[in-house]
Amino acid sequence: MTELDTAEVIRRFNRAFTGRDPGALAGLVAEDCVMVAVQPAPEGARYEGREACLDFWQNLAADPGTRFEPYDVFVAGDRAVIQWRATFTDGEAVFGAGQENAVLGVNVMRIHQGRITEALGYAKTP
Repeated sequence: MTELDTAEVIRRFNRAFTGRDPGALAGLVAEDCVMVAVQPAPEGARYEGREACLDFWQNLAADPGTRFEPYDVFVAGDRAVIQWRATFTDGEAVFGAGQENAVLGVNVMRIHQGRITEALGYAKTP
């Protein structure tokens, strides 16, 4: 397999979320990946290792109550920054519809040999 460059890894990562394709994430995550989620405040939950990171991301990508919309991506060498908007359904569903909320955030990513090795998530408070 040809090693993916940073921009292509990030394109595929974003597409897995926008296209609700959690299976597409499997080939993008390094064995030694470290991911820090945006929640819980103030430091976020830390996930270490491919399986832990992949499990978190695949569940998020498959969540029908969450919509992820990247709106700007910056790539430089082995680093990338993804600015995004997440829209999610929160609270008890009443008559089939929960309260919809949105939050803006960024992911600071590091790629090595075509795989995500670090992902640090930051978000504004919804």
